[in-house]
Amino acid sequence: MKKKLTVLAAGICALSLLLTGCSSEISNDYVTITKYKGVEIDKVDADAISDNDVETQINSVLQSKSTTTEVTDRAAQTGDTVTIDYEGKKDGEAFKGGTATDAQLTLGSGQFIDGFEDGVVGHNIGDTFDLDLTFPENYGNEDLAGQAVVFTVTLKGISQTDVPELTDEFVQSVSDTSKTVEEYKKEIKKSLKKTSKENQQNTIKENAWKAVLENTTVNKYPKKDLKNMISSIKTQYKNMASYYNLDFADFLKQYMNMDEETFNSKATQAAKDQVKANLAADLIIEKAKIDVSDKTLEKKYKEYAKAYGYEDVDALKKALEDAGNLENLEKTARLDIVEDWVADNCKQVKSTSSDSSESGSNSTGSTGSTESTK
Repeated sequence: MKKKLTVLAAGICALSLLLTGCSSEISNDYVTITKYKGVEIDKVDADAISDNDVETQINSVLQSKSTTTEVTDRAAQTGDTVTIDYEGKKDGEAFKGGTATDAQLTLGSGQFIDGFEDGVVGHNIGDTFDLDLTFPENYGNEDLAGQAVVFTVTLKGISQTDVPELTDEFVQSVSDTSKTVEEYKKEIKKSLKKTSKENQQNTIKENAWKAVLENTTVNKYPKKDLKNMISSIKTQYKNMASYYNLDFADFLKQYMNMDEETFNSKATQAAKDQVKANLAADLIIEKAKIDVSDKTLEKKYKEYAKAYGYEDVDALKKALEDAGNLENLEKTARLDIVEDWVADNCKQVKSTSSDSSESGSNSTGSTGSTESTK
């Protein structure tokens, strides 16, 4: 009896293949998506957090709380930041790039050629002195590589940076929960693990949605949507030009290294990509019956307001309205919700191909064999 049922099921599937192609393809007048649920991506692992990672993060916090003090009663020493004027000469002639005024240099940082920073150590404010040095043989400027030069340096200021020690008292000043150094280390490790997990989820989300878009074909673009998106993109960049008090053409040339014709072409393509994503999201919402109710959208808006530092959703909407971008808020939230759904329903696979070992790379089209990890 079991064998007959198996044969019957195979026959039904064969009939389905003839009638529908057994495909998960969905389509409307605007887009066709050949696969959206269960798309395959390379497996993404969260980064492991080591004790060194914790120490690095704590040192970063300590550095952020450091204080700078001007020094007037002693000579410069390694670790100080000095303010100097200098002029470099080769064969008695000043060379290009060898002169500066009020330059800031941290002694011991290795920013300057060997001997320069050590030569400043031991001098006092007001001292002017010569440093006989030689550029390294592999120096980038061929005219100076391996050449003997003289730098005339005037020391104008010295400051020292004091980094606080990691103590229980310091911990209590920067943490709302930890009271001791050990507790703080655990707090930092927990925070780093959370961030690593969030990065992992974001990569999965990005790669899964990329796979969906690779399986999406635009049948035609809604003219109004495309026109509005192009206008929105241009408005954003024109607002940026206004912020810098620049003519739009000058802004494009100075900050984006392109002319208006190139910008218009890139803006049109960016608009097409965004409209394609929105169309795909709308179709998936319809076919997968994804919840995009007002309540769900409002939850997303609250997430955005918090993430971008706005007091509440109203403040967020006001800022978007002032920037001429409020109409895209709902579309952004709908797309975000669909991307979450696609990520939740994707299949991560472990690729055996040598070129796909990078975390977060897309496996679509890979020639290597894959092993499902979901």
